[in-house]
Amino acid sequence: MKIVLFCGGKGTRLREETEFKPKPMVEIGGRPILWHIMKSYAAHGYNEFVLCLGYKQEYIRQFFLDYEYMNNDFTIHLNSKEKTLHHSRHCEDWTVTLVDTGLETPKGGRLKMVEPYVDGDTFMVTYGDGVSDVNINDLVAYHKAHKKIATFTGVHPVSRFATVNMDKRGRVSAWKEKRQIEEYVNAGFFVFNRKIFDHLKMNEELEESPMEKLTAKGQVAMFRHEGFWQCMDTLRDQQLLEGIWNSGKARWKKW
Repeated sequence: MKIVLFCGGKGTRLREETEFKPKPMVEIGGRPILWHIMKSYAAHGYNEFVLCLGYKQEYIRQFFLDYEYMNNDFTIHLNSKEKTLHHSRHCEDWTVTLVDTGLETPKGGRLKMVEPYVDGDTFMVTYGDGVSDVNINDLVAYHKAHKKIATFTGVHPVSRFATVNMDKRGRVSAWKEKRQIEEYVNAGFFVFNRKIFDHLKMNEELEESPMEKLTAKGQVAMFRHEGFWQCMDTLRDQQLLEGIWNSGKARWKKW
């Protein structure tokens, strides 16, 4: 089963890092967050990836072209340039397809463009900037059981701001800092039937018209995830994830 990863956005809210590199290449614990996401899928047995590239895509291409030599010991004979690789640390059993999906293309268009690289009736899609301890196998099983076109993973995010309750007189009755929101939000980690391609247009975001129309037709289900999820939209998010990783308690680390 293929996993499509959105890696083409400009990441403007993380400009401190994305001025120089694409957001999926921003590091957590010395590794790009993209690597963490792919390792999570691979830990569940999924290792075929299709990357939708756009902004500063050359960094992602070079990362995979150099992956073996940058992550393992090797010997080079300078007179012949012959290299001998020693697989001492990292030897990922991944198949990675890198696709130029344009600089300004919305996510619906990006997904439409990689259709030729997605085989089989079912595939997965997620964003290149969020990590979670979601059980991918349970997610896939849930999708196959309800037999709808689309499944997304719903989570309860933690509010970045204090939330308050007011009584009928306008008096504040409760103040909660960084409360977990009761409503579910879309965390990505989609599973799709390939019929989704019939509902995509090049000029539309995936989460807007396509998902809205499929919802109206009863073709969308939500997989409830009550565990860990964290996106990386801002420098604060990056620093939060870095701190979690350095603590040795990264719940998304399943490898």
